[in-house]
Amino acid sequence: MQVLWQLEKAFVKEIVPQLSGTNHYNTVSTIVRKLEEKGYVAYEAFGKTHRYYPIVDKEVYRNTFVNNAMTRYFNDSYKNMVSFFAKEEKISAADLREILEMIESKEK
Repeated sequence: MQVLWQLEKAFVKEIVPQLSGTNHYNTVSTIVRKLEEKGYVAYEAFGKTHRYYPIVDKEVYRNTFVNNAMTRYFNDSYKNMVSFFAKEEKISAADLREILEMIESKEK
């Protein structure tokens, strides 16, 4: 999705080189078709090929992604999700204090 938001419209052959790592054309094509089936991407047909473009906003996509991950992996608990990142050392104590300050400032 990041590549499609960046390029705005692209054929699969234009998406592949924008991705990090070694991504096979068929794999990327399958992923883009799945995104289309889920309603995140649409396409314009040019004969047998398709030019894809995003139809959801980054914020909507991010909210859906995070909420699905939280439900599937963290029992619908933000606390469980944040503690996971803390245990994995992906978030620092300073970051947690900053988040706490944001929460407390909204409560006032």
